Amino acid sequence: MSLYPVIMCGGSGVRLWPLSRPERPKPFARVLGGSLTLFQETAQRAAPLGPLLVIAGADHGGLIREQLAELGLSADVLLEPEPRDSAPAMAAAAIHLLRRDEEAVMVVLAADHHVPDGGAFRDAVVRAAPFSRAGRIVTLGIAPTFPSTAYGYIRAGRGESVRTVDAFIEKPDAARAAALIAEGCLWNSGNFIVPATTLAYELGRLAPEVLEAAEAAVETATGPGDGRLLGEVFRTAPKISIDYAVMEKTSRAMVAPADFSWSDVGAWDVVHALSDRDGAGNRQEGRVEAEGVTGSYIRANGGAEAVVVGLSGVAVVADGARVLVAPLADSQAVKRGVERLQARGPAGFPDLSSAAAWFGLWLRTAALPVWWTLGADRERGGFVEAIDQEGLPQPAPRRGRVQGRMIFSFAQAGMMGWSGPWREAVRHGLNGLTRDFLRPDGLIRCLVGLDGRPLDDTPHVYDQAFALLGLASLGQAAESDAEALALAQRMREGLEALRHPAGGFRESGDQPFQANAHMHLLEASLAWEEAGQADWRDLSDEIAELALGAFIDHRGVLSEFFDADWRRAGGDDGRLVEPGHQFEWAWLLDRWGRARGRADGQLAARALHETGRQGVDPRRACAVNALWEDLTVRDGWARLWPQTEYLKSSLALGETEEALQAASGLRRYLETPVRGLWRDRQGPTGGFAPGGAPATSLYHIVGAIRQLEEQSPAHSA
Repeated sequence: MSLYPVIMCGGSGVRLWPLSRPERPKPFARVLGGSLTLFQETAQRAAPLGPLLVIAGADHGGLIREQLAELGLSADVLLEPEPRDSAPAMAAAAIHLLRRDEEAVMVVLAADHHVPDGGAFRDAVVRAAPFSRAGRIVTLGIAPTFPSTAYGYIRAGRGESVRTVDAFIEKPDAARAAALIAEGCLWNSGNFIVPATTLAYELGRLAPEVLEAAEAAVETATGPGDGRLLGEVFRTAPKISIDYAVMEKTSRAMVAPADFSWSDVGAWDVVHALSDRDGAGNRQEGRVEAEGVTGSYIRANGGAEAVVVGLSGVAVVADGARVLVAPLADSQAVKRGVERLQARGPAGFPDLSSAAAWFGLWLRTAALPVWWTLGADRERGGFVEAIDQEGLPQPAPRRGRVQGRMIFSFAQAGMMGWSGPWREAVRHGLNGLTRDFLRPDGLIRCLVGLDGRPLDDTPHVYDQAFALLGLASLGQAAESDAEALALAQRMREGLEALRHPAGGFRESGDQPFQANAHMHLLEASLAWEEAGQADWRDLSDEIAELALGAFIDHRGVLSEFFDADWRRAGGDDGRLVEPGHQFEWAWLLDRWGRARGRADGQLAARALHETGRQGVDPRRACAVNALWEDLTVRDGWARLWPQTEYLKSSLALGETEEALQAASGLRRYLETPVRGLWRDRQGPTGGFAPGGAPATSLYHIVGAIRQLEEQSPAHSA
């Protein structure tokens, strides 16, 4: 039987706010101020025992890969689409291991515990392993060093090196904790050694719904071994800890007393106690000054500075714009305050004028300058695909749609009154588009290499739509730019070759009959109408009528993919509902309906918006990526672009409170170390995945800010 360390990364570490937050929870933070995070300490401690398996939230796959790579370690990684507590996580780990090794013995470790003596920990595991192999669930019990009220306790029964368990005792008050220690009880460390078969058997007997959901989730998991996402059925597992599901009911539990130093680093008083302190009993980290302070923990990160005067026994922790001040003796109460704060959602704007001012300042002083100075490639022409979070352009083949979107963004900036070099930026994008992407038939090719040579000559309708939109914005900003008008006319003539006999256009690729390409073509044709070109009206009407007649059902649910007769596609493709597209179509059809005096367009817009709201997570104030046809969550991640469309649709339909909520959610994506960039992907628990800022998002952001400014009272005045 081989040992397999299973590192559980489910802890959120709320008591260590603001250092521990959804985008970088406690296991992945350098809580103790050293060179390693708690997760890295755990991985390093466990790796000599056997192959690592890590189970964590879907938000944190990138962090896990990065932090393991820093240590030169590798691991299988299972990612939960939604946190369901420790029992479902351990069940999934057991099923995963049994598919590899029917005799696997799990060594289950919490990712956020501090054990300075890794050798002593491994010795304790090795001593306990033979009892585990006999079909027991062995937990490591730690000899208490003080009457903690933050830990659970174990009353041990018969045995010597490994003993039976008489009782598990929940976190006691101080007097009860002292009495338990006097009885010889042990701290419950939450570390387990158990054969995967034994755990699966006990779960099947004591918590069958947990095991059933875990088995199905492992069976339907997708992705590579170092980031395998469990199937959506994992969300149906009961949310329950392993203690309640199994340990308090099983007759197989045993405890191995261990005397190594151990802490779950659960609150700031513990961090203070574990830290090196100065002669006044203080621990100071970062840009900090303390005067007349004793017995305190003071830390400033993320550009924050802290000055503390005349206090004793306090925690003062500043991380960027977030600040905690609390007595160390009351550290456990931090959780209650943070939970109340989180229940209020992201920091909100009091009104539309405040939101418009914040976003307008960000756009004009940060985003536009950054994307012109760093995003415009002076050597190869055009704009780059992305800028990483360190402010470095990311080299990659260029897509035609990026160039059209960047022309749009800078032309819109000019119309919004930006005093920067928007004309130069627009011309730079236009030159790159015509030089590298323009085909002989007047259409735009999909992809070119860094040397400007075509890599994919396909003329996607989607790419034509964005080139046309960029040209229309140039025509508006430059008052009927002749070059833009001529290019657009050639492109429109070329589009005739992509027409579908049943109406609309046939897209290139695996999904030829889709709503999305038509949506952006409608946006472009409406923009050309607004630029004074009335001959685009027929195309706008054709697409709007197709949407009303085929794309949107009676409930206001927009389908994405269709057959050749514009009937909804079968299978999972036909069941896909994207809240971002619900909002985007709502904004466009409301705009079209108002221009035409068409009540049916405006009613459809309202229905689309109402359906899209079903995909808004109020806790994160964001629209998720995808729903199923019955409007249950299909993909709980949330990219940036649906947030801008939620904001635009809310504004267009006069939903001010929703618009403020959407603006608050969007702002979180824009709070980055390099101001003017953004995060693209937010996970189900609120953390952001690592990765650069894609250039395509600027189009979405600029459009939302323009709508926000036009509808804010301050702008109207």
